[in-house]
Parts: sequence; C-alpha cells; structure tokens
Amino acid sequence: MSAHHPAERTRVLSVEGTRVRVCVRGTGRPLLLVMGIGASLDLWEPLERALAPLGYQLISIDLPGAGGSPALFPPRRMAGLARIAVAVLDELGIDRADVLGLSFGGIVAQEIARQAPTRVRRMILCATGPGLGGVPGRPSALRHMMTPRRYQSKDYASRIAGELYGGRARLEPSIHTSMKARYIRPPSMYGYLTQIFAVTGWSSVPWLHRVRIPTLVMAGDDDPIIPLANARIMSCLLPDCRVHIVEGGGHLFLLDMTDDVVGVVDGFLTGT
Repeated sequence: MSAHHPAERTRVLSVEGTRVRVCVRGTGRPLLLVMGIGASLDLWEPLERALAPLGYQLISIDLPGAGGSPALFPPRRMAGLARIAVAVLDELGIDRADVLGLSFGGIVAQEIARQAPTRVRRMILCATGPGLGGVPGRPSALRHMMTPRRYQSKDYASRIAGELYGGRARLEPSIHTSMKARYIRPPSMYGYLTQIFAVTGWSSVPWLHRVRIPTLVMAGDDDPIIPLANARIMSCLLPDCRVHIVEGGGHLFLLDMTDDVVGVVDGFLTGT
C-alpha cells in the first residue's frame, strides 16, 4: 500500500445510534465515496490517490457490517443506510457534497439523492443499477456474491476474480487479489448478510425520474455483476443524466483502470 495523503484523518463517528468508521483525505470540494457490498473504505485508495491532488476533500465511509463499522442488530434497510451516510456529513459539518457510489454504494447514493436532494450537488453512479426492474447479473458471477469469502481468502479471490469482476481481472486477476486493503478488514458473515438484507427487494425505478441532481452513470462493457443495460435504464429514468461507457471495463473499473477514468470523474464534477 502506498503512503497516505498527508491530510488524511480516520476516525469513528457516532451517528444514528451506531458507530461509523470515516476517513477524510485532502482539501477542497467535498466528495462522499460509498463502497460496494462488504468492502472497507481502504479499497478506495487508488481513486483517492488520483483525486486528492486535484482539489477534493474525499470522505469515505465503512457502511455498517463492513470494515471498521459494526453490523447492526436489527439490520437497516437501504433507506436506513442512506440516513447514516447523510448523518456523517452532518457530523462533519458538510452541508452539500458530491456523491460517488460504486455498485452497492451506488444504490446507497441513489437513496441519498432521494432522501436529501438538497445535500447532493452532483452524483456519480458506477457499476450499479436500479435494483428490481433492472437487468440481473450472470448467475455464474452472482453465486460468488452470496458470501464474503473473497475478502477472506486470497486463493479463492484469485480463482474467481475474472468470472466475478470481468474486465482486466479476466487476464490479470492479481490486480485485485494483490490489493492488501481487500483482506485487512474482512466482513463477518452476519455483517455481510445485513447488507444483502438492506438491498433485497429494493428498487429506484418508481421514483428515479424525480431525482433531478446532475448525474453521471459510468459502466464497464464487461461487467458480469451489473450488465451494461442497467446504465441505459437509469439514463432513461434520470432527468439530468449522461452515460460514460468504459471500454474493456469490468465491475471494478474505478479500481483497476483508475488512470483511464479519473479524468472523466473530475471533468464531470468540475463541469469541464
């Protein structure tokens, strides 16, 4: 793992009746980063390393059940996770921020935009979908999503990386399995199941047309978990939306093709 940005500060905040691990890195325009299911905020490092010098205050969080944030009992639904994320912004004194969500984190981002539209300036949805009403992933990939084993066993993660993530992981599975952050804080089985519970039955299809926040939908054209068609569906529903397709991108293009996409992220957020 490379050296941390000098302005980084990691702490645990008490919000919404639970404890949430939060990392703030850099200075400038606030950008809330919400990671995928079961993953800790440590996995944001490649993107943070690229964005921090461009003038962003990067706020990453461990959702309950992942990383350093304990699982909740009883678990929360997706709306509850979104309230926790907004409460983190409250605790940090941030009135308005851009929001970027990856996969499961993109679903949380959509909920944040629905609940607190005045708190979100711009939104980026990466490798994510609208839930029920969207196009499901390949069964061969989704079966590996039923447990957190890929965060616990490097050998298992290496065997399934290509089939699960697609994109560069098909030819270079070591891109993901060599990320030390993947194994530092693996989720427990219960914690992982609480996040599955949160998203089960969720859908933004009935209300996404009311979200008028400028949105960039980014999708890889080789994503076994969230097929490309989901980006098209969301672009039809969102009133102010543009789509960027990452050629050769898999589910984790933000992490394994960071240099190729950071300019797109920065360009959208700065309006250039």
